Amino acid sequence: MTEGPKDWSYTSHIGEDLRGVDLSGADLRRAVFDRADLEGADLSGADMRRASFKGANLMKASFDKADMRDAIFLKAKMNLSNFQGTRLDRADLRGIRGRYAIWRNANWWDARMNDDLRKALTKKWPREDE
Repeated sequence: MTEGPKDWSYTSHIGEDLRGVDLSGADLRRAVFDRADLEGADLSGADMRRASFKGANLMKASFDKADMRDAIFLKAKMNLSNFQGTRLDRADLRGIRGRYAIWRNANWWDARMNDDLRKALTKKWPREDE
């Protein structure tokens, strides 16, 4: 019997060590991962709407095609992560470290973020419709 996608919606993982965890395709809606260590985690295709990752370590994580709408990533470490094709509408990316991540085909311009990150992303990953 094959296991379906993980359902971690509405769960709390504050400060947990989840390095390298495979949450691809998981339901993480409204889950709380504040200050958790998710370095190298696979979150590709995950539904992360309204989830909280305040101060989390998300270095080298994969977010390919994840739905991150309205998620909170205040001061999260997100360098060297992959955001290809992610939905970032209204996501809160203020104070993150993510300048050295891959943002191809992600709508980062619809997220809230600090001006310095916005400037860096505008140079490296410009909107295709401009």
